[in-house]
Amino acid sequence: MSLLNKLVVSAMPFIPKAVVGQVAKRYIAGTALRDAVRVVKELNSMGMMTTIDLLGEDVKDAGEAHQVRDNIIPILRAIKENQLDSNMSIKPTQLGLRIDKECGYQNIRSLVDEARRLANFVRIDMEDAQTTDGTLEIYRRLRREGFTNTGVVIQAYLHRSESDVRALVKEGANVRLCKGIYNESRSIAYKGRQEIRDNFLKLLHIILEGGSYAGIATHDDYLIDGAYDLIQKLGLKPAQYEFQMLLGVRESRRDQIVRDGHRLRVYAPYGEQWYAYSTRRLKENPYMAWYITKAIFVR
Repeated sequence: MSLLNKLVVSAMPFIPKAVVGQVAKRYIAGTALRDAVRVVKELNSMGMMTTIDLLGEDVKDAGEAHQVRDNIIPILRAIKENQLDSNMSIKPTQLGLRIDKECGYQNIRSLVDEARRLANFVRIDMEDAQTTDGTLEIYRRLRREGFTNTGVVIQAYLHRSESDVRALVKEGANVRLCKGIYNESRSIAYKGRQEIRDNFLKLLHIILEGGSYAGIATHDDYLIDGAYDLIQKLGLKPAQYEFQMLLGVRESRRDQIVRDGHRLRVYAPYGEQWYAYSTRRLKENPYMAWYITKAIFVR
């Protein structure tokens, strides 16, 4: 990372919100549902699927969690009404997991039930390590109740993930695999860049060889190339997996993956809580600090 990028990242709390907003346009579909619908239509026209996410997390009040649930239901209906090639991503803490597990479960169940009625799918996102067990419990409870239109996320940097993946593959789970973004303790998480990469590819091999559907969520060329090799080695068809990338990130590589004949899904977040999401993404990817620099100095 360049010294300039480091300085921009460290100065994030002092950068005007309007400047961050200029940069955020790359990563956010907008603040309203109609913005998300427009962006998804554009991505669909380029041969890409999407997953829509209503921004926000870590809700502290049950009433607010219920409101989030009620705000997500129209998204599922808009997908159906506009014939979008998209599913939904949801965060358990946004729907009440930290408040009360039963509250979180019932809100998530309502959404998965509505999605099933509309022939759609809900991805239950994974958050920090304190929520891993609770999130997997919710997923498994839904499966026991007969919901097959839902899947989970596994983070490759956690030591526990191999055990979780092996269990999920036996259950026939639909798994999105990502590196992981939360700042976890070295006692539970790998910290080295290459050891995280190695574990990612190890877990991906277990998922694909075990016959589970994989969402390969990465922008890392090393991992994309490794996934290509695994797909070829295992003789997989495009319907057995998909690549996943964030809106506005590595668009040229994203387009190449589609040209290579692979399915690709773009994560398309929207909502009023764009600022927290955008600053977090910029801190996760300091090279994007260049866009902040241009927004400040280039007119």
